[in-house]
Amino acid sequence: MIYDKIIKRLLLAAVFLMTTACQNYLTVEPIDRLTGNNFYQSKEDVEANMAFMYAKFFEKIRESWVMGATGEARSGEIQATVNAGDSRTRPLDPAERTVVEVLGANALPIAISSIMFEDYELGKITDWTGYYQVIQSANILLSKLEEGIPGVDGTDQARYTAEAKFIRAFTYFWMVRLYGDVVYYTDPYFSNSLPREPMVSVLDKCIADLEPHKDQMPWTFGDPAERGARPGRGAIIALLMHMHAWNASFDRANSQAHYTEVAELGKELIDSKEHRLYSLTAQNWAEVSKGRTEESLFEFYRSINYGDDQWLSEDWDNFNVRNHYQFWSHFLRWPYLFPRHDKSISAAYFVSEYMNSIYPEGEADLRRDMWFDDIASDNGQFALKKFGYNVFTSGNEQGYPANSIIIFRYSDAILLQAEALAELNRDGEATAAVNLVRSRAEASPYSGGGGNDLKDFIYMERCRELIGEAHRYFDLIRTRRILSAAWTMAPMNLDQYNRRAWTWPLNESARRYNPHIVLNEYWTTTGR
Repeated sequence: MIYDKIIKRLLLAAVFLMTTACQNYLTVEPIDRLTGNNFYQSKEDVEANMAFMYAKFFEKIRESWVMGATGEARSGEIQATVNAGDSRTRPLDPAERTVVEVLGANALPIAISSIMFEDYELGKITDWTGYYQVIQSANILLSKLEEGIPGVDGTDQARYTAEAKFIRAFTYFWMVRLYGDVVYYTDPYFSNSLPREPMVSVLDKCIADLEPHKDQMPWTFGDPAERGARPGRGAIIALLMHMHAWNASFDRANSQAHYTEVAELGKELIDSKEHRLYSLTAQNWAEVSKGRTEESLFEFYRSINYGDDQWLSEDWDNFNVRNHYQFWSHFLRWPYLFPRHDKSISAAYFVSEYMNSIYPEGEADLRRDMWFDDIASDNGQFALKKFGYNVFTSGNEQGYPANSIIIFRYSDAILLQAEALAELNRDGEATAAVNLVRSRAEASPYSGGGGNDLKDFIYMERCRELIGEAHRYFDLIRTRRILSAAWTMAPMNLDQYNRRAWTWPLNESARRYNPHIVLNEYWTTTGR
């Protein structure tokens, strides 16, 4: 994406993962067999491999509607607008937009297999192979860095090691939230068949592997174009915070230790003053949405300069290569989408009951004013214009806003810290943290009581601040609020929760060369 200077090496690196002929689904053809023993001979070679890892992960999340189907739609608050015009998709039955309602009902087999929803390619979410290709690439690079690469030593070697361990840990974290238990390995040329490891153990290993390298990563890079698009120290801190927060829920015996780590990491991030919350103006928020700002901790940057937005095509023969990652496009209409004649209403909307619960009418909050049109309309007039500030088309041109995929944002980390502080009964500090985010939104500071009232308020603040950013469903799972209809319109019972009804089905192909793999039990029995 931003690595055009090394595109030739990037393509060379891509060969080693894209042309695999493996005996095991985790086995990837070693890079030196495909590109020669001279590949890792310079800093440029390392950059090429780094670029490939980001590109490969981005390719994986753009091949299906994963950003919408995993982090938002399953919460149950989204409804489809009947007959919403949108040439983003082929002119099929308008009922295809009801995928958001099927996902909200947790009917994943229907969402995956129904021809009505084939354009969303949700079956590809069940295949974890692409993620393991990223991990294998990181494993090989780390092995080569340990052996020694000409021209890469000292600070550079430490930084590349930290970066490779970040992308490996991030990929495992991403998979854990999708599949639960996963196969964990760090060997560079792995060929053994291993069973899935409990997800708490996987994340504990990722934390132990990554944490010692946190201080080896700079806060910022010399090239401003790399801010957020490559992980600085703030990205590592955010990932560590999220992994600890996840395990705090599922490793109850050690929850206080995990929350303590989240609180301390959050303090380090805030005290660094290397990141900031931008004041909420149209221009500032357009910059934040576009990426590469001081508010971004980690993102997948998209730029029209590199053709990342050239996916609006009437060439349905090449329909399968369309990017799917623009979850927010379902909640936009003209004048945030073009042309007006077929983008006059949004394809989906968040229901008013939910919107009024997080943004009560009459309570001051700049986000409600800036990020939404017709917030409680319960129809296609609803617009999540939070993602509509980077529109570069007009008239009858096809056009969608050019936004990056922001994975970790500064306010997310602040609110995670607030949550951890509240769980540690440090109510005064937790209140101060949540009010940092409230102040930016020009909303009234929290002045209520501590304990559960404060915890609930912090959770709701995450709903307000991070709407549309693929956090909500995972927050419901992590905080166990998924078990209560008071917090979601798609609650599950304790038996479903324990049997991991919140995961995605795992593709049968995972067992092809690994008899130790057991598929997700809920989806092979009652979840079908």
